[in-house]
Amino acid sequence: MTAPPADPAPVVGAAPASALGRLIAIARAGVRAREAALVVIAAVMGILAGLAASAMSRTTQWMHEVLFQLAPGDRLSAAPALSSPWLVLVPAAGGLAMGLIALALKRWRPRSVVDPIEANALHGGRMSLTDSIIVAAQTMVSNGFGASLGLEAGYSQIGAGIASRLGRAFQLRRNDLRILVGAGAAAGIGAAFDAPLMGAFYGFEIIIGSYSIPAAAPVLAATVSAVMVARLLGVHVEPLNIPPDVVLQPLDILPIALLGLLAAGVAILIMRLVTGVETLFGKSRIPAPLRPAVAGLCVGALALYSPQVLSDGHGALHLQVDSPVVLSVAIIFGLKILASALSIGSGFRGGLFFASLFLGALMGKLYGGALAVVWPALQLDPVICAVAGMGALAVGIIGGPLTMTFLVLEMTQDLALSGYVLAAAVVTSLAVRETFGYSFSTWRFHLRGESIRSAQDVGWMRELTVARMMRTDMATFPEHGTIGALRAAFPLGARRMVVLVDGAGAYAGLVRVAEAHAAERDPAEAAARLATQRDAMLLPAMNVKEAALAFDAARAEDLAVVDDRATRRLVGLLGEAHVLRRYTEELDKARQGLGAEA
Repeated sequence: MTAPPADPAPVVGAAPASALGRLIAIARAGVRAREAALVVIAAVMGILAGLAASAMSRTTQWMHEVLFQLAPGDRLSAAPALSSPWLVLVPAAGGLAMGLIALALKRWRPRSVVDPIEANALHGGRMSLTDSIIVAAQTMVSNGFGASLGLEAGYSQIGAGIASRLGRAFQLRRNDLRILVGAGAAAGIGAAFDAPLMGAFYGFEIIIGSYSIPAAAPVLAATVSAVMVARLLGVHVEPLNIPPDVVLQPLDILPIALLGLLAAGVAILIMRLVTGVETLFGKSRIPAPLRPAVAGLCVGALALYSPQVLSDGHGALHLQVDSPVVLSVAIIFGLKILASALSIGSGFRGGLFFASLFLGALMGKLYGGALAVVWPALQLDPVICAVAGMGALAVGIIGGPLTMTFLVLEMTQDLALSGYVLAAAVVTSLAVRETFGYSFSTWRFHLRGESIRSAQDVGWMRELTVARMMRTDMATFPEHGTIGALRAAFPLGARRMVVLVDGAGAYAGLVRVAEAHAAERDPAEAAARLATQRDAMLLPAMNVKEAALAFDAARAEDLAVVDDRATRRLVGLLGEAHVLRRYTEELDKARQGLGAEA
């Protein structure tokens, strides 16, 4: 036998450590008690998120310059051509690196990564900072090697991961932690795009799932501090150049609304195409670690036509918005869709946020060019269509009409044009929700078997299980016992319900004590003759919604809880009234978190 461990030596300075513990406890209590403290934490977290986003942006720009032989400051997607045909191998090398990273993670960290939307919808804002750093690194590898994806997933993930870690350190309440995670994601996105309003509404619409008064101050504090840090570090997004002679007419709203419908169809097509590419790779005989390399080689080959298909398309967007409508626009539009689907469907990490903006601008230009041919009297400038299409398609894929409208406002500084973009975005959002029902993120959750459609908190419903609600002090009685014996064991008024069990302790039915004491019942009759709900049972893992549906299906006021339907071993008893009361209490708490109620 091994010897027991020796007693630990006395710790020198234990009193200061205890004092530090008390100080931390006081700080935590203060944060939980005062809303202003949450704002301060959000601002500090925003600074950290701004630093992280700036580092990611600068690192990937440096990778582009080194790997693709660009001049300092030049954007990859704005390059006129690849400087060497051998550069088509760079995305393939990045894909190989991604495959090796995936192999390593499968061995040493096999659990799935929780993203900010899933964290807020299902886990009360709890997510791993380590996983977030890994995702951020993967997006940098993907984007840095030229995969046709943006860094937005990394920006959002690292900001939310920092926020979740800080929130858990201060032991924030569930709703406060969800708000802080939304603020973290908003800070990361806002810093990267130099757009505080867009970042804030990204947090409200995409990550938190609603706009609320308690969330406003923390989210805005985080995004403003993150954007200020990014600006101090020199991270700046150039505004879109809108020609000064562009004029908007009131009737232009009609073709812009029609563009919104077109954007909805294209958005659904892109989401379906990504899923189709992923399915084709899954059915192919290509080993999973090699799939990103194969896709990277294809993306590199597409870049031989135009480097605009590479990376997220920041530089290409500025080239395309106010340039003439030519045939190459349609070709680049198709190639960019294919490159993005190959990238994300094969296993590269990244987002379609900025890629959807670029694709929307191309789509809008093509739409505006077609209108000029079909309806020349309308005189709707293709630049207007490009900007409206940019916001509309991004709404169809990512969601968030106000998010994309504020992004356009901050990129163009044109309030009138932003109103038309909002109109197109609303039409797109409504059409996608009515015909498809998902954004890209929630569509991928749906493919994994999750039912969530937004970041609104439904995790409390899953956490409120039958095991947490049931009572274990239920009264039991042998199913072969007589009614007379049951009367003697349970006088009228002592218990309302008795659970029958067989000789092995398995569940055999429920008996109302009042029914057993009815005058017409023969005392010598078997108690099992009074049993109800013999086959209607609950399982401990069922959530409150599943339990309520089970009560409704059985038309029962009480149901037994068994460990397994095969063994039927009794573990508890649950009443429908208690289920509904707990559900109402938790629903009220969730609603209070959305408003300003205390």
